[in-house]
Amino acid sequence: MITHPNLPALVQAFFTERLLQQRQASAETVAGYRDCFRLLLRFAAQRLRKSPSNLSLSDLNAPFIGEFLDHLESERSNGARTRNTRLAAIHSFFRYVSFQEPSCAELCHRILAIPSKRYERRPIEYLRRDEIDALVAAPDMATWIGRRDRALLLVAIQTGLRVSELIGLQRQAVVLGTGAHVRCQGKGRKQRCTPLRHEVVSVMATWLGECPSDPETPVFASSRGGPLSRDAVERLVARHARTAERRCPSLERKTVTPHVLRHTAAMELLQHGIDRSVIAIWLGHESVETTQMYLHADLRLKEEALSKVTPLKAKARRYRPDDKLLAFLEGL
Repeated sequence: MITHPNLPALVQAFFTERLLQQRQASAETVAGYRDCFRLLLRFAAQRLRKSPSNLSLSDLNAPFIGEFLDHLESERSNGARTRNTRLAAIHSFFRYVSFQEPSCAELCHRILAIPSKRYERRPIEYLRRDEIDALVAAPDMATWIGRRDRALLLVAIQTGLRVSELIGLQRQAVVLGTGAHVRCQGKGRKQRCTPLRHEVVSVMATWLGECPSDPETPVFASSRGGPLSRDAVERLVARHARTAERRCPSLERKTVTPHVLRHTAAMELLQHGIDRSVIAIWLGHESVETTQMYLHADLRLKEEALSKVTPLKAKARRYRPDDKLLAFLEGL
């Protein structure tokens, strides 16, 4: 009978040796893996009635991992993408175990054979110019928090920084004046600089005048002086989006998140004729192919392409059925 090695020791070694020492994983990667194992171990403790420290590797077999993934979707309402992200962390752990403990190879191979789930790629959400103006005007400029939030929204929409990059932005990373830009470290520890427009420079200059002069001060601090959390940024964006709905009703049909602001920055560049390779560099994408989704989202670009292939004697316009029954069928 095979005695499986101690699970807690393997988990600790995976994080300290594999992720931190060997791979030198970023703080964001470590946090993502940590959250996955928190959920997995709590789920195991509840289902198997064992404390996490008393679990064995054999408890986490392929059928059990499948139950955990189903739990994420059915009980935690996670989408397929989140499920696949959690599975990737589990795969990474069991790939490590397969090398460290060859006696567990069969168990590991069964788990590594669990496939990612296919999902429907929906068109990306982004804001139009009137919606951008309404959102930026939503914060109350008479308050400190309102001025901070307006500066954050402007920077997010113009630069397309990720939430982690926004909340990690320090005063020393903001350069105003000639060649104004912000510096940040994105995914894969890639450093990049993003230029700032004149109106954003003006707002940032005013805002930084209210902040401590310490170079390591967070640009967008909480009321306690520390950096904002990811949840805090998501809440403030959602709150101001609800306020902006009064001025721009079309926002009622959209779920505005910090990532939607990132998409908005990309679409603004695309609609002004910027090449997608430049947009990929601007956003810090690993591959230009990632930027392809913005081409699919822009209906105006597709209509311009259609107009170029319209027969000479035909009037360029969208197809609209001229019969009610056909219109019904087209709407299905």
